[in-house]
Amino acid sequence: MRVIFAALSFLLLTADLAAGQKDKIWVGPTDVNNPRWATPSDFDGSSLVFCRGYYENVKIKSDHQILGWYVDYPGADHNFLVRIAELTKTRIRRDADGKPVHVVVRLDSSLIFNCPVIFLSDVGEIEFKSSEIDNLRVYFKKGGFLWADDFWGSQAWDHWEYQIRQVLPSGLYPMIDIPETHLITNLLFPIPKVPQIPNIGLWWYGAGKQTSERGEDSKEVHFRGIEDGKGRLIAVMTHNTDIGETWEMEGFDTRGEFFLKFSPTGYGIGINIFLYALIH
Repeated sequence: MRVIFAALSFLLLTADLAAGQKDKIWVGPTDVNNPRWATPSDFDGSSLVFCRGYYENVKIKSDHQILGWYVDYPGADHNFLVRIAELTKTRIRRDADGKPVHVVVRLDSSLIFNCPVIFLSDVGEIEFKSSEIDNLRVYFKKGGFLWADDFWGSQAWDHWEYQIRQVLPSGLYPMIDIPETHLITNLLFPIPKVPQIPNIGLWWYGAGKQTSERGEDSKEVHFRGIEDGKGRLIAVMTHNTDIGETWEMEGFDTRGEFFLKFSPTGYGIGINIFLYALIH
């Protein structure tokens, strides 16, 4: 396993050098007030667009700050597309300037049907509207796939489970703890266990020793999935870990420690999940 991820680390570093300026890792400020909203022209039907789901929050009793749909945006989205294009044969959509196309899509929009994967971040206080619930049900029936990442603690899990079960009722769509033998954990990069990855600030503040963002309440990482009637995963959840941080912080980690510790695994997990969704 160490050999595999040492090789992946080397590929990431050399790919960055080979890419030159064409796909420079994003290092600018997050502009959540002016996101790149999806439009029909963003999709050509033959190449991958990174779709981040937009949602509104409902405040629940919590001792922790929960931000919302824009956590790790847009750096994670851009960087992931750069790396999946470099490390696989996946074709990604590019704009007129040659930059990878990543969009924010409303969950009640018909544009989600152009998205093979919808990525949701920090869903601990998400609130689906009735129009979003109805639209997502159709999306899943048409073969869509959803990934919820970076939400921490039992309260956030309970709230998320209640919300997603309005879309995918438990009687029809069983939830599983994804085993290390599952195809999704071995599709391209063998990842027997999803590690706990904190935000980079906590990592630095804790001198590289602290990974649980909610203490005892989030000490265990959960990699769970929801299956359809044929046993195909149609949604996955990476709970008590932050995979998107490993992509976003590639451009900020001047020390290199966080990148080398977590990013090869983070990209490996993301690529496995996206490839699974694309071929299923």
